[in-house]
Amino acid sequence: MIDLRRVPDRWRRLDVTVRDLPWAMLFVVGSLLPSLQGHGTEVGDLPARPFDALAIVAVLLQSVPLAIRRKWPIACLAVVSAGFFIDQIRAYHSFAGTALAIALITAGARVEQHRRTTMVVFSVAYIPLAVWLDRLGSSEHVGGFVLFYLVLVLAWGIGSWWRATRVADAERRRRVAEDTRAAERTRIARELHDVVTHHVTAMVVQTEAARYLTAAPDKLDATLTAVSDTGRRAITDLRHLLDLLNPDHGTADPVRQGELKDLVEQTRQAGQPVEFTEGGTPAQTSGSAEFVTYRVVQEALTNALKYAHGSATVVRVHHGAREITVEVSTEGSANPGKAVGGSGHGLAGLRERVDVLGGEFSADRQPGGGFVVRARIPAGSPS
Repeated sequence: MIDLRRVPDRWRRLDVTVRDLPWAMLFVVGSLLPSLQGHGTEVGDLPARPFDALAIVAVLLQSVPLAIRRKWPIACLAVVSAGFFIDQIRAYHSFAGTALAIALITAGARVEQHRRTTMVVFSVAYIPLAVWLDRLGSSEHVGGFVLFYLVLVLAWGIGSWWRATRVADAERRRRVAEDTRAAERTRIARELHDVVTHHVTAMVVQTEAARYLTAAPDKLDATLTAVSDTGRRAITDLRHLLDLLNPDHGTADPVRQGELKDLVEQTRQAGQPVEFTEGGTPAQTSGSAEFVTYRVVQEALTNALKYAHGSATVVRVHHGAREITVEVSTEGSANPGKAVGGSGHGLAGLRERVDVLGGEFSADRQPGGGFVVRARIPAGSPS
């Protein structure tokens, strides 16, 4: 059995000539119907003449080229115009004369090069037709010929408007695609920044500390183990990020249950005293709110390692029914001048992440020294 739902798709896959052929056949059949003969497009007001062999030729010239109207619009318009010329001079006034308007609309929409030349040539070609009809005894006044010419111009104008609309739509789609690519590049840059900066900062701080532990082998071994563990976490997170960038990957969120505690523990291993408090009930299904919460805490702890290594840091996260609140505060820098260089883009990226979800974000210095990062993130956002 034929699946009727697939018929439109199969039809669209056919060549445009095949799809336009029914138009041509419609005009051929319609023109040959006795009831429509002599009742088609008329210019010049000459008495209608019965169909003969030349009338069939005129009908075919006006109808059949419609099958190629989208492939070769100028050729279609030229042949249809020739058939229309014969049709009007011989006063057949066939139904196929309407094909001239279709050919003009198609040409106006499809012709890309030499548009002005095409308009001028076919406009000039109308003059011999008007003059010939007048010599054959046409009772049409000049105003009638001008009015018919304006109708033809309108048909071309409709096609031109259609073309302009199609071009504008294509340009809009191109810009949307470019904006989407730019947004995706920005998202990837943020993810890489968050993952790489945090782990590398921790490794740098741990390595710096290891230089002063050569006299304490046990502590040195523990520090180097922490560096190794941090490197492994960085590799794992990078692999997970690259998996997310794979088009075949699903939409799973990179934040997993318990990672905030792991993040805090990793920062502690880097030598940062961190007090962590998590209240409320985390959502059963991880979403964008939980993901952004993780990134806020991660960036705040990274900045604490960079600019206030060794200073007391407090992390408070509360999961509410409608929002998640985050506050990360750090006391004044314990090691000024030892900060690991940063780009300054991390906090700006966090602000954008939170704003997208309709939340609030702030990062300020505290009166007694140090800094505090606060975020209010609406909960329930899908990933």
